[in-house]
Amino acid sequence: MKRLTFVAAGLSLALALIPTLSRAEEGPEPLSFREDVGNLPSVQRGARDFMAYCSGCHAMKYLRYNRMGTDLGIPDDLLKANLMLGTDKVGDPIPSSMPAKQAESWFGRVPPDLTLETKARGSAWVFSYLQSFYLDDKRPLGVNNPYLPGVSMPAVLGELQGWQKLAAPEKGEAEGAPKFELVQAGSMTPEEYKAFVTDLTNFMAYASEPGKSERIALGGKVMLYLLVLLVLTYFLKKEFWRDIH
Repeated sequence: MKRLTFVAAGLSLALALIPTLSRAEEGPEPLSFREDVGNLPSVQRGARDFMAYCSGCHAMKYLRYNRMGTDLGIPDDLLKANLMLGTDKVGDPIPSSMPAKQAESWFGRVPPDLTLETKARGSAWVFSYLQSFYLDDKRPLGVNNPYLPGVSMPAVLGELQGWQKLAAPEKGEAEGAPKFELVQAGSMTPEEYKAFVTDLTNFMAYASEPGKSERIALGGKVMLYLLVLLVLTYFLKKEFWRDIH
């Protein structure tokens, strides 16, 4: 019995350490971020921005255009005109417009599918990663990222954010999220770019679980139902036991 107790305690400790070890391997602590997939305008803007800036290299093969359109209130004609590749159909999954062979030749590997990226790494990690590209002349593409050192992805959002360098930590400063110094301003202010990344991350969080908002809403209704049922059950129990007591 004691052996089983020790084994269970060991497994619990190992499971508790897994997130910490994963963060240590992937880089510094992510910035604070709370996803909001229920913010429809934000998710809509994120869908627009994903198709404009990300779908050239990355696919979302587990999300179909028509499901996205239904969930986000985007009619088929607007989908076709603004968010779809010319040869796609509304029932198709969202593809990458870059041929796999060319991608592997240019970047050394095929860019990953992003449907489940926020599930795999967390929304806060994606939010932090998209803001943390910095100039590094030792890298083939001239940029690096502390959240994924040695990244082979170019800084495709550099024209929006601007170009920054990694700032050296001050003496005695506690280790945390990396800091950067802006070298060249982009077309967006820091506040505008942060809002842009927030929208993009919210869309990716939606794509990883399209039914999440409905599940959360249903969960609230179920809890309310159970609370009412608990009250009714309590009074029913008192009625049954009234004569005995």
